[in-house]
Amino acid sequence: MTSFTALNPGAGFTDRVNRDSFSDYSTLENTPFPSLRSGGSQGQSSPDVPSLKRVSEGGSRSPQVGDLGKVYLVGAGPGDPGLLTVKALRLLERADVVIYDALVSAPILELICPTAQRIDVGKRSGRHSLPQEETNQLLVAQAQRHKIVVRLKGGDPFIFGRGGEEMEELVAAGVEVEVVPGITAGIAAPAYVGIPLTHRHYSSSVTFVTGHESTGKYRSPVDWTAIANGAETIVIYMGVHTLPQVTVTLMEAGRSPDTAVALVRWGTRPDAEELYGTLEDIVEKVQENNFAAPAIAVIGDVVNFRHHILSMQAMGATPPMAGTCD
Repeated sequence: MTSFTALNPGAGFTDRVNRDSFSDYSTLENTPFPSLRSGGSQGQSSPDVPSLKRVSEGGSRSPQVGDLGKVYLVGAGPGDPGLLTVKALRLLERADVVIYDALVSAPILELICPTAQRIDVGKRSGRHSLPQEETNQLLVAQAQRHKIVVRLKGGDPFIFGRGGEEMEELVAAGVEVEVVPGITAGIAAPAYVGIPLTHRHYSSSVTFVTGHESTGKYRSPVDWTAIANGAETIVIYMGVHTLPQVTVTLMEAGRSPDTAVALVRWGTRPDAEELYGTLEDIVEKVQENNFAAPAIAVIGDVVNFRHHILSMQAMGATPPMAGTCD
């Protein structure tokens, strides 16, 4: 396993977010926030933007009797706090309660308001600390108690994050909801190791797919044969455990056994790990290296671009993307 030094992944991980640099919200404080409420219309400006401003110390932060708070479905990004959006940071600093998942990194949790209640409902493949149905009910219950409820999710709430399910439950209960997008790991993790998902000379199409499907789905399982023939780059979330079946299916569908594969574990974090191979040998390499989830899998010729850049570095050439602005 190697690291892509040109991009300096994870550099300054713990200090990239400086609270002082986010202290001036003058350009954002009065921005209308689109939100959803049962019976309301999408895209309508939020009537309670001022609620983001925390009440004075000693005052009650709970809604008045009969009122409901607002739930923000917030994307925490892939782990590097430097990739957190300004809007997400604002909400973490003003939240009354934060309900978060296992994939939210510790440095981002440190940004939560010290007086806010924290509730861990973390999900990991094979280990669900709280069933999704109970999480939905918890969100409604917290909106009945608090004004600003943040549902903090790794990556983006609407990319394999069950944010849609939670929004549906909240709107049905009459709770106002706003989505704050985050950078999804399927884009960030490859980027941090020098893999562009699209490139004019390597790939003009990309498909994002989950390798961990739930039971009781709306239709039959993922059609890997169609995906094999429908996109030049394939990005698989939560795919380590199903990699043996997926690689075989892709090769049976016509993908060359020599197709490049990259696995990135804990992408964008200081402890990120990478493993490279092909459809034919990646499963064996996973076993040899005890490579474990959670990881993003990237399949396609774009993986070879990284090797091309490393070769350029070895010859003393300056990569077109070298360096960071830290």
